[in-house]
Amino acid sequence: MTTLALNNVRPYGEDVTNILIDVTDGVIDAVGENPFDDADEVVDCGGNVLLPGLVDMHVHLREPGREDTETIATGSDAAAKGGFTAVFTMANTSPVIDQPFLAEAVWTKGQEYGKCDVYPVGSISQGLKGEQLTEIGLMSRSGVRMFSDDGKCVNDPQLMRRAIEYAKAHDVVLAQHAEDHRMTEGSVAHEGEQAARLGLRGWPRVAEESIVARDAIMTRDYGGRYHLCHASTEGTVELLRFAKNQGIDVTAEVTPHHLMLTDEKLATYDGLFRVNPPLREARDAEALKQALLDGNVDVVATDHAPHGSEDKCVEFEHAKPGMLGLETSLAVVHRIFVESGEADWRFVAKVMSERPAEILRLEDQGRPINVGEPANLVLVDPQSPWTAHGDEMASKASNTPYEDIEFSARVVGTWLRGTQTYDAKKA
Repeated sequence: MTTLALNNVRPYGEDVTNILIDVTDGVIDAVGENPFDDADEVVDCGGNVLLPGLVDMHVHLREPGREDTETIATGSDAAAKGGFTAVFTMANTSPVIDQPFLAEAVWTKGQEYGKCDVYPVGSISQGLKGEQLTEIGLMSRSGVRMFSDDGKCVNDPQLMRRAIEYAKAHDVVLAQHAEDHRMTEGSVAHEGEQAARLGLRGWPRVAEESIVARDAIMTRDYGGRYHLCHASTEGTVELLRFAKNQGIDVTAEVTPHHLMLTDEKLATYDGLFRVNPPLREARDAEALKQALLDGNVDVVATDHAPHGSEDKCVEFEHAKPGMLGLETSLAVVHRIFVESGEADWRFVAKVMSERPAEILRLEDQGRPINVGEPANLVLVDPQSPWTAHGDEMASKASNTPYEDIEFSARVVGTWLRGTQTYDAKKA
């Protein structure tokens, strides 16, 4: 048995302890007061915070089809640097992940690289065209746990009803990009004072909220497990509260950028800040923050969306929507909730690891830091200031919306089943 000791560490930011990992089996072997100095490898963690490896329900790794902006390998590197041990990569690749063999190829490639568990998300409709369902049953038997047409909304209510019924039969999650496209054609910014001032076509809140309401009612009537991608409005929060109070099996995610940034960032017309759904107003960000605290929004997911400079360094309305998120998300959540004193590290573990793993029914991710549990772990130094720069990201792209912003919390180590996948000292 090969062993690794993480000495002088604070699980969940609480009391200092020492952890022994069985690297051969990839599990936590012991937790104790005395340092495990006789282990094969000993790491003095300096009293830093230890969390379960983070789980991201929503990323875009672009492979297959746009390997010029991201690959499974570079996306895995970015994930490991950000503290993630599992990510779910969306189906809007080229070709679309709408066949079992494509999903299996994504999973296999991620496992071969070995930095992060890369779970494929299957599309709801064939080719993301919103016309005909994919073979949800066949794909679920190939290990696909979640289906989404993310990037596009399943607007057709009859198709969405059938998708909900099939997903229920196969016990998989449907993740919806809520956007009535009839209300967003040509829209590039939140419909409000800022868009009007800048002469940008507005994207109304109701385009999102009308789909959330429709889908919640469908899920109530036809069952299944429904997940809302990138909730962005105050009204969506109210609808989620209603649905949960009705006992509807609805979960939701919020992105770090919708928590931290607002449409005030659009004043420079910088394409880095174009994203779907758009950055909203301060009251929306505050409502989303409170909903995450009270559980009406369940998880933080990055919607990590790499783009090349040729797609971002253009007029705002022509910029492709999306932002990097994997390497900055933990720092953003730490700033908003932990530094402010509104929540603790247990909360961070819940919304960025435990709850996503629970929703997706992962057996070896998002687990407590206890003996016998998988050694999927992230070590965080909460007092290690660093400044975000796109050209220093592990991602193949550099389109971070946090350029030149200083954060306090830094990931210093990530382990996947006891094997270190990121070491800040060697980066």
